Amino acid sequence: MADPMRIRAQAAGDKATVRVLMAHEMETGQRKDAEGKTIPAWFIQEVTASLNGKQIFAAEWGPAVSKNPFLQFTIKGAKAGDKLTVNWKDNRGETRSDEATVS
Repeated sequence: MADPMRIRAQAAGDKATVRVLMAHEMETGQRKDAEGKTIPAWFIQEVTASLNGKQIFAAEWGPAVSKNPFLQFTIKGAKAGDKLTVNWKDNRGETRSDEATVS
């Protein structure tokens, strides 16, 4: 399994700003290795986020996203103590899920 995501969710008023740093190689399938062989594509395809078990964010990504992607979004109605879960799935079927508490 990949390294854990670094998630920060900070409440300010009736909103929370969420910042997520994901550890993933994100290969496009177009680069070549030292021997000239094409490196197979390997990238995150789906990203979702849930607040207290209710999905609040969903995205579909492709190979054009950078290595170790950074994602930031804002949630209305989030408050300190709420549980945030972020999940991803890549084109090889690997998944990752991590949690954070809104501070």
